[in-house]
Amino acid sequence: MADITSRNKDARLEAFQVDLSSFQSVLKFKDSLQQWLLDSDMHSSIQLLINNAGILATSSRLTPEGYDQMMSTNYIGAFFLTKLLLPLLKNSPVPSRIVNVTSFTHRNVFNAQVNNETITGKFFLRSKCYPCARIYEYSKLCLLIFSYELHRNLGLDKSRHVSVIAADPGVVKTNIMREVPSFLSLMAFTVLKLLGLLQSPEKGINSVLDAALAPPETSGVYFFGGKGRTVNSSALSFNSKLAGELWTTSCNLFINSQLACRDLSN
Repeated sequence: MADITSRNKDARLEAFQVDLSSFQSVLKFKDSLQQWLLDSDMHSSIQLLINNAGILATSSRLTPEGYDQMMSTNYIGAFFLTKLLLPLLKNSPVPSRIVNVTSFTHRNVFNAQVNNETITGKFFLRSKCYPCARIYEYSKLCLLIFSYELHRNLGLDKSRHVSVIAADPGVVKTNIMREVPSFLSLMAFTVLKLLGLLQSPEKGINSVLDAALAPPETSGVYFFGGKGRTVNSSALSFNSKLAGELWTTSCNLFINSQLACRDLSN
């Protein structure tokens, strides 16, 4: 932030903290953002939302709502945040955009069910051992399917003022594997580096930047690996039946969370 303000003295910046695994935290963030825009005498809108938060948990942890924390952080929270901020995106005087950061690991899911039990992660918790890789892959598939379905729904408005793009940075050396035993993560990173697949965060961000800065008419596509490249995601990610079920189930979770928050505030 200091670097930005040193280059542009007129820049008005503010940092907010939000826990995407908590609906109350997401709702508080939305309210704080709206209030900041109002207090700063700025237009009540945003032009870009990048849903980048994600975790790779190795043990079962539940949110206050009773959902799996990894599913809540990687998918449910992104869905809720997008729903809450969509009015601000639509209110933008210029074309706005949503970028959902997904993962090539979604290709490891060859068949999937979409219902309340799977989206909240409760279905996976029946396993004797916490299936961390399986949940992570499923959460990224959900985020990708949501991207395409939101693109389709927003496209029903002929103006298509808000575009939606999925971005996949590939394999990036970050702290996402911090819960994995150190010898395993070190071995994985070493092999990936030898294969020429491991990227630095500085390079890994390229696909996200490509998605964020693509022409306004670009929507419903999958950016991968930088250099402006788009590729096809898995066949399952285009399943219209799954997309409809995901949309309906996620919207119902959103409504129930809103009602629960109202009950707590009364």
